Amino acid sequence: MTTDKRTEPETTAAEREMLTGFLEYHRDTLLMKCEGLTDAQLRTPSVTPSTLTLMGLVRHVADVERWWFRMVMAGEEIEPLYYSDEDPDGDFRTTGETTWEATLADWRAEVAAAREVTAAHGLDDLSVRKSRRGEPFNLRWILTHMIEEYARHNGHADLLREAIDGVTGE
Repeated sequence: MTTDKRTEPETTAAEREMLTGFLEYHRDTLLMKCEGLTDAQLRTPSVTPSTLTLMGLVRHVADVERWWFRMVMAGEEIEPLYYSDEDPDGDFRTTGETTWEATLADWRAEVAAAREVTAAHGLDDLSVRKSRRGEPFNLRWILTHMIEEYARHNGHADLLREAIDGVTGE
């Protein structure tokens, strides 16, 4: 992996800067885990029977970014990128046609859109879409959930990267 370019939020940052700072930190962490690997390596699962791969994780978080920021918070009527009702785990899967270049481009586009939605709303602003119980989410909840989502999957990425080439670290 290359030099660590991640930036942690200031220890005394205000709430918004703290939340967005930790989300950016975790986004950068996932990309750092993928740096320097080939398409084939990015498709390599760690241990059978698992089919989880680094490329699959990036596809998954691209769809998660899309869901929470664009579809839930902003209420955009768009389809998921990779999963469907017929294939609910399609975001985790890669095929022979799936490339890192396209996956990374999709992820970057969704992160850019998520940043725009975040910038357009206050932490207390409520989502257009509601929870299964009919409750809206505020942006604070969504940012916190996204930090948790990335942190969990970055743990998976640690294990996947170590199984691929022995690289470990934060």
